[in-house]
Amino acid sequence: GITDREREVLTLVGAGLTNAEIAERLSISAATAKTYVTRLLAKLDARDRVQLVIIAYETGLVGARPGT
Repeated sequence: GITDREREVLTLVGAGLTNAEIAERLSISAATAKTYVTRLLAKLDARDRVQLVIIAYETGLVGARPGT
């Protein structure tokens, strides 16, 4: 499974944020944000950020976006 923090990062990736923006939002370094994204790609067996987001929504790891 994924941790609460990884889920938080995944939600922000799904919102279209860059690693730098994720880092700023979560008060972590950009390198740490990248590590989270890399770990998520491996855990969810995704090729790239786009596939990562698709998998996240299809599997219910993150909820539907508000207003949809």
